[in-house]
Amino acid sequence: MTTDRIAPLEALLGEAETAHGAYETTELNGVYDQEWPRWYAEYAVDHGIGEIVGRPVGADELAALLTASWSALQQTDPRPSEPWATFVAGRLAAEL
Repeated sequence: MTTDRIAPLEALLGEAETAHGAYETTELNGVYDQEWPRWYAEYAVDHGIGEIVGRPVGADELAALLTASWSALQQTDPRPSEPWATFVAGRLAAEL
């Protein structure tokens, strides 16, 4: 069921956010990573997103979904009150 996947997806996105923050700080010397959806996608694939959604998920597919989800969040008016990870997790659960 889609709703059963939202919390684990949100948790995985939160883990990716923390790890990516460290990556931007240490590897990119604090520079904003324009390619963050790809980085998050590779992290999520390596950390079990396939098990959460019940099927294999490739980094290319996931990066495209993350990009589209982020764009949808930015264009939503009024902006949702839920955290970005909750919004994106809901979209990922529906799409994957």
